[in-house]
Amino acid sequence: MKNIYISAILISLLALTSCQDELTTEPIGGQTQEQANSKPTLKSVETSVTSSYDMLSNKLNQLANWDWNGGLVFQNDIIIDDLASDDMEKKWAPDGDQPWMDEINNFTFTSTNGGPNGLWKYDYEGIKRTNIALNFLLNPDIESITGITPERKNQLLGEAYFLRSYYYFSLVTNFGDVPLILSPIKTYQEAFDKAVRAPKEAVWSQIKTDLEKAKTLLPNSKYSSEKEPWRVSKGAVITLLAKTALYNKDWSGVISLVSELQATGFYSLNANYFDNFNMNTEYTDNEVIFSYNHVKQADPRRGNGICAPLGWGFFVPSNDFLASFEPNDPRKLYTVNVPEQWINKLLGTTNGGNKGDDDAPNNKVFFRYADVLLWKAEALNETGGYSDAIAIINQIRARARNTVTTVTSITQDPNFPDNPAKTISVTTVGPPPPAGTLLDRPNSGDKATIKGWLISERRAELGFENQRMPDLKRWGIAKEVMNAHGKNFQDKHMLYPIPQSEIDASAGLLTQNPGY
Repeated sequence: MKNIYISAILISLLALTSCQDELTTEPIGGQTQEQANSKPTLKSVETSVTSSYDMLSNKLNQLANWDWNGGLVFQNDIIIDDLASDDMEKKWAPDGDQPWMDEINNFTFTSTNGGPNGLWKYDYEGIKRTNIALNFLLNPDIESITGITPERKNQLLGEAYFLRSYYYFSLVTNFGDVPLILSPIKTYQEAFDKAVRAPKEAVWSQIKTDLEKAKTLLPNSKYSSEKEPWRVSKGAVITLLAKTALYNKDWSGVISLVSELQATGFYSLNANYFDNFNMNTEYTDNEVIFSYNHVKQADPRRGNGICAPLGWGFFVPSNDFLASFEPNDPRKLYTVNVPEQWINKLLGTTNGGNKGDDDAPNNKVFFRYADVLLWKAEALNETGGYSDAIAIINQIRARARNTVTTVTSITQDPNFPDNPAKTISVTTVGPPPPAGTLLDRPNSGDKATIKGWLISERRAELGFENQRMPDLKRWGIAKEVMNAHGKNFQDKHMLYPIPQSEIDASAGLLTQNPGY
């Protein structure tokens, strides 16, 4: 076989495939090791980095063709983080479709379930691509070979280090100890040598190392590139460093890093809550720190495919989630339109636009300023800074209560005045919330009370943004909350199982998480 490389598409760590003969779909920018060792061009270097972003996107069928049971139709963070939580159910009308999602939702999944399998493969494919990109960029002769400028090389290096750390963050938080692969794999023997789980402490250390490198390489500006504002920025790097500190309960590190992000002056809360998700305000708002730039009718396709299953009735709010909002909180209607069964946040619209579109243009938001501020509030509360923590919570609440509401009505389509079946959705600006909505939290010196306020605020502010289940787990209350919700959450569910296909392919070198 020629052009052999280790493919994270078929078997994340071990399957050798021909880049031309055996892939059902060729990964864009997924160069082979042979290609990586040959003379690169500026284009191939640029493409190697750009392709490393792809595993973050909601594009459909990147790693296979409609492999629902394998969890490979789209990125599975919505399944792992939201559907598994008390915020979301699978469909508006249960119909037995995609039972593997039901298994995640009711905690009956096993090591063959498509949710963890898809997440694992997406993350390791992303790592494979970033390792190839880094292999290019760390070549000491890359500037003379390709003509790349030192500034552009540093920028791309910073992006690649960030992306690798992001994929490893996803792996370590969901699986615990995982194989730590930091260079392209060349041979079967090397693949087997790597197919062992590194302690999670080593993975966390590598994440921090990569991010500290990225921080020194990226320009000190809101965007790394004004022409390509979707690329990783220094702000995104600082944010992921802060999130890494948060998940390791390094409270002083969280406070320091969020303060550093605030000092840049690059970010602030949007006046209108929905501007974070509105497809018409992308890269003009003040709050979004990092998002994937979905583009309609691009070649190759870059549309937001998660809008397609929304047209089939997927991903709906639980009754518990809807009941958790305080009266008149505008964030509820901006998250979901229950009467019309629209998920506004995931559609990027408030009138049902993009629903059912597998090539929608709305972005996928990963980091935004409100989320980061609430990390700081949590760290302050943990370290006795109660009044400062409450001030941040009230800052988030003030923005919410000052966000105008919307009114959506269904009216006759003027293009078909004689056909009652032809209607259109019209969304108009509604009145502001009534006085007394989301009043400020009062002063308190009780840590548990403030923690309760914080938990409630994060749920309302960040619903359907891939935060709920990770939050419940890191707070140590996942079992309590999910059992109260009627879900059979057990201690083993703090981690997902290593996909059985990976264990089998490694001849047992990969070990399973306890309980699976």
